[in-house]
Order: sequence, then C-alpha cells, then structure tokens
Amino acid sequence: MDTARAVEAVFRIESARIIAGVTRIVRDVGIAEEIAQDALVTALEQWPEAGVPDRPGAWLMATAKHRAIDLVRRKETYARKLAEVGRTLEDQPPPAEPPEPDDIDDDLLRLVFTACHPVLATEARIALTLRLIGGLTTQEIARAFLTSESTVAQRIVRAKRTLAKAAVPFEVPYGADRDARLSSVLEVIYLVFNEGYAATSGDDLVRPALCEDALRLARVLAGLMPEEGEVHGLAALLEFQASRTATRTGPGGEPVLLADQNRARWNRLLIARGARAMSRAGSGPYSLQAAIAGCHAAAVRYEETDWARIAVLYGRLVQLTPSPVVELNRAVAVSMADGPAAALPLVDALAGEPALSAYHLLPSVRGDLLERLGRPYEARAEFERAASLTRNEQERTLLLRRAARL
Repeated sequence: MDTARAVEAVFRIESARIIAGVTRIVRDVGIAEEIAQDALVTALEQWPEAGVPDRPGAWLMATAKHRAIDLVRRKETYARKLAEVGRTLEDQPPPAEPPEPDDIDDDLLRLVFTACHPVLATEARIALTLRLIGGLTTQEIARAFLTSESTVAQRIVRAKRTLAKAAVPFEVPYGADRDARLSSVLEVIYLVFNEGYAATSGDDLVRPALCEDALRLARVLAGLMPEEGEVHGLAALLEFQASRTATRTGPGGEPVLLADQNRARWNRLLIARGARAMSRAGSGPYSLQAAIAGCHAAAVRYEETDWARIAVLYGRLVQLTPSPVVELNRAVAVSMADGPAAALPLVDALAGEPALSAYHLLPSVRGDLLERLGRPYEARAEFERAASLTRNEQERTLLLRRAARL
C-alpha cells in the first residue's frame, strides 16, 4: 500500500514532464497521456516487488518513452515519424533545437502552447492544460471553473480529439500566433499556480510542486518575451505569492492566516525576484495583482500593511476585469482600511451572484466581518456554511474551529 502511494505521488509530480516528453515522440497529447498512464500501471505492477527505483521519475519517463517508440515503430508511417524524432532516440536525448533567439528548449512550455492552441475554445484550452500540466482531476478543474465534472470531462476529451484531427504541431509558436495565444497561456499558468497555492480539495492546503511548475513556466515566459509587461506582471505575482508558501501552513498542515504568519520566514530571495519583475510589469490585471501582493511583501509587520492602497488597486482591477471574486477581495481590503461596517454592505451585495453560490470564501469573509462587528451568532452560522462548502479538509477544520470558538 505504501508503494502504491509512492507511485501515485511520483506520478502526480512527474506526469506533466512525462506527457511532454512523450508528446515530442508521438506528436499527439491524447496518446501521450495514455502512454504515461500505461507507465504508471507498469510501476504499480513492478515496484511492489522490485522496490521503488532510486530515480522514480526517470524510471517512469524511460518506460513511457520506450512505449512511445514501440508505438511509433508499429505505425505504417514509421520511417517518416522516426526520422522526425531521431533514429537513436533510445540511446541519446533528442537533438538540440536550432539556436534561434526566440526558441526555448522546454517540452513543458511546448505542451502548454499546444494545449492552448486557438483551434480549441478558451474553456477547453484551460481545462486540458490543467489536466496535462497540473495533473488535476476533473473534479478539481470543475471546482476551479465553478462547473460540473461531466462538462469538464467532455471538454478534455473533445480537446484531445480536436488537436489530433488538426495535427497541431508540438512547438512554441512564433510571431502573431504567439501573441494571440499568450493571454490563454498566462491564464493557465495562473490557475495552475492557484491550485498549488490553495488546493481546492484533498487533505493538503498547499501543493508546492504545482506552484514550482507554474513559477518555472512564468520565469521561462518572462525570458522569452522580455518586452511583454503582463508576462513580468504574472511572474512578479507568482514570486511574491510563492515567498509566503512555507508559512501558510502549520506543523499539521493546518492553514495559518496572513495576520498570524511569521514574516521572518518569508522567502526574501523570491520577494526580491518579485520586485525586479514588478519593475518591468505593465498595467494589466496580473500586474495589478502583483502590485497588491507587493504591498503585503513590503509590510514588515501585518499592522503596517497599506490596506488603503490595496483597496484602490482592487478597485482598478474591478474596472479592468469585472468579477465577483475580485469584488469580494476588494471588500476585505476595505474592511481593513475603513472597518468591517464599511465592507459588510459590499459583501451582502454579492450574495445573489450565481458564480459565488458555492464559493466558500463568501460566507467565510462575511463571518469574519460579523465577528468583528460583535455579532457572534450570525458569524458562527456563516463559518459553518463556509465549512460545508469547501472540499479542502484543512480549510474545513479551520472554519469549524472558528465557528466553535463563537
């Protein structure tokens, strides 16, 4: 049982890289995912007897690549396809990419751009990339989209078929095509990071591996497009957010609220990287969110946080990208700058928003405001409702504890 858990944990971490590496060979993300799953099954069969390899990720990658090569050889187009990937693929890595200034030798990035191809609808691009890059389940993706699991599953299946039918190349696009697809790529990286930063379900609040992959891709993009302000804005945002990851959970994995985090343990290197990226950021939504995160990073103590500026920045963000979630975040900032009484009407105005009907942070924020206003019975009911909506066990425990305290 321990071995099976180890296999699944390794696969969760390595699946995106395995799928990307296999896609380079078979040129079909759907087939690549199936081959990666076959490698997982092989590990589940062999590792309990043979033991977990010293380099389990490399073992899974090698197994998947050998299966991919066998598949290519069985195809009628074997000679042509094998010529594309190199005749000695078993014995040496693929040939280096041409040393073009715009090129990046990164299979993961190629996989992201492939999944974000304009032949797919926006929702399908994001769902497919979360599945392939983030290794998320359909349930987790559905939670992120505030939609049903069946809808997400259908999107993913149709997306794979569409990419295969259109013979979408496994490459980083160039010129106008790259610019057109960039916004979708940024959104996908943002969502992948968020799932790692605050897991929508399961026993863990944080999944650092997802944050690291998203942060790495954001840095690669920043190097690829040095003149694009929003790329630097996203990179800055993720650097600032990642700097707090180690302090967001306690010894037992329980959430630690921002006010209670040990700021001495915030990663100053990441904060410095965020500040450098921020100096090249633009004025788009990711850059505004980075500016907000920068305000938190700049405050040595929680009491020194510039909540008035944060509220203003959220106001600009609402104008740029109207969203009930952003409105809720603005209400929190207003409550800290001007008091809970000023923020409660803003939160109550969001009660009828369909997109927030199952969003646990809405009653959680309302409960906090009511508690601060000296209305404990109402606050307790809100915390209990929030606990019933979240699918993350650590968040549920925290919310129930807050309710019990009242």
